[in-house]
Amino acid sequence: MPRMSAVRRTPSRPRSLAGQLFAMQVVIMALVVTGLAVLVYVNAGSRAQDAAASQVTTAARTVADSPSVAAAIRTPKPTTLLQPYAEQVRKDTGVAFVTIMDTRGIRWTHPDVRQIGHVFLGHIGPALKGETFTETFTGTLGSSVRAVTPIRDHGRIVGLVSVGITVTAISDQVRGQLTVLLSVALAALAVGGLGTYVANRRLRRHTHGMSAAELSRMHDYHQATLHAVREGLMLLDADRRVALCNDAARELLGLREDVVGSYVDQLGLPTSLTGALLAAEPRVDEVHLTAERVVVVNTSPVRGGERRGTVVTLRDHTDLQALTGELDSVRGFAEALRSQAHEASNRLHTVVSLIELGRAAEAVEFATSELQLAQALTDRVVAAVGEPVLAALLLGKAAEASERGVELTVTEDSSIDDGVLPDALVARDLVTMLGNLIDNAIDAAIEGAGAGGRPLVTVTARVDGGELLLRVTDTGTGVDPATIREVFRRGWTTKSEGRGLGLALVEQAARRAGGTVGLDRAAGGGAEFTVRLPLHLEVRA
Repeated sequence: MPRMSAVRRTPSRPRSLAGQLFAMQVVIMALVVTGLAVLVYVNAGSRAQDAAASQVTTAARTVADSPSVAAAIRTPKPTTLLQPYAEQVRKDTGVAFVTIMDTRGIRWTHPDVRQIGHVFLGHIGPALKGETFTETFTGTLGSSVRAVTPIRDHGRIVGLVSVGITVTAISDQVRGQLTVLLSVALAALAVGGLGTYVANRRLRRHTHGMSAAELSRMHDYHQATLHAVREGLMLLDADRRVALCNDAARELLGLREDVVGSYVDQLGLPTSLTGALLAAEPRVDEVHLTAERVVVVNTSPVRGGERRGTVVTLRDHTDLQALTGELDSVRGFAEALRSQAHEASNRLHTVVSLIELGRAAEAVEFATSELQLAQALTDRVVAAVGEPVLAALLLGKAAEASERGVELTVTEDSSIDDGVLPDALVARDLVTMLGNLIDNAIDAAIEGAGAGGRPLVTVTARVDGGELLLRVTDTGTGVDPATIREVFRRGWTTKSEGRGLGLALVEQAARRAGGTVGLDRAAGGGAEFTVRLPLHLEVRA
């Protein structure tokens, strides 16, 4: 038997959300318009009957009040005068019949002359009591809406008048209105359908033709992705309000949980970071400091014919910045060793040359004095600072300062024993703080050297009242008192544009360790930075 190949069906794509809404709206609109049309039709029928009752009542009273009618009734043959009159009224008013009868209900007039002299078909009791009333009754001309009213002659009821319109005539009138009603209803349905189509076409464009299930699935993927990525992500709307913020962004910026809907300038972020988020132009890999972290910020505007908002990505740069500082320190150490090796080579050549010249005593004296100067600095640092990281940093910076023509000294009262610093105080933070302060002090001392005297940087490192005290003083020009508050702000610098991160990192590292950084003017006019770190408090994460 030949094998039948399986036919794979391609699953049909579900109707888009806009299409579903369009179909639903058209059905609802058709039901509403149809219901309104039925109500209007029923109301039109009721109003037509009311109008017919009012018309026949007016006509009946007009005939009953006519003096000629009462006069004709007093004649021996009332039909002779009343029949032409009744027919004329019937034609003029457009009613079905005008019947004038005596008090027994015997007709004097009728559109069908064969019915004259016969008994009126309908009720006359209320009219005999002097009342005018209306009713729907089936007579010789079919079902009709009729009014019956008494004819009075000097207060005495001498006859009755009945004026009626057939129900068929009323129905024909309503059917004539129905054509107009249907035309209006169809026009309303067409206009409503067109408006719905235009609105749903725009909705289709905004939803990209996706179905409700696809939109729901995309939302779920969207939420899962936002919370899964390790980078911080924020979406700002056109009014600079937070439209979305994932967990990583809240952690990096220290934001509360209910941040969505808040304006950017109300988040309590640093001024420079707030300015970057509010900027209209894109920002690429800008480094900013928060209270606890160093973050790299990228912003990109979202445009779709008009500005719709901004996408902000945030990367944690804290550890990388610290490692970069350590690398700079290691590079400085290497450079210091290179310069020391170069200096040692020069000294060795000098000693060899003196010996070759036969001046051995002078060679010994020169070598001994140089060794004493280098060893004195090393002995002082090692004796004062037992912490190996700080000692290595100070020796490296001293060699670097010496090569740049700056004298770096450690004060006599400096004393830090090994093991004094708690484990929570990360060595990386010490390198960041003291290294940046010494680098800035060396630069400031060189810039202020024009005033005369050799540039000098003084370092104090000791335990003072349960705190670690680090003080760096230079002989530079100092800091303007008006700008002291701005010194630790990211971007502040007295150097070239694009720098100014070092002091901000110092302040951040000190805060992270639970300490403080102070700035004052030194006795010689330069700047004096003081860092105080508690030794018995845990470092904040």
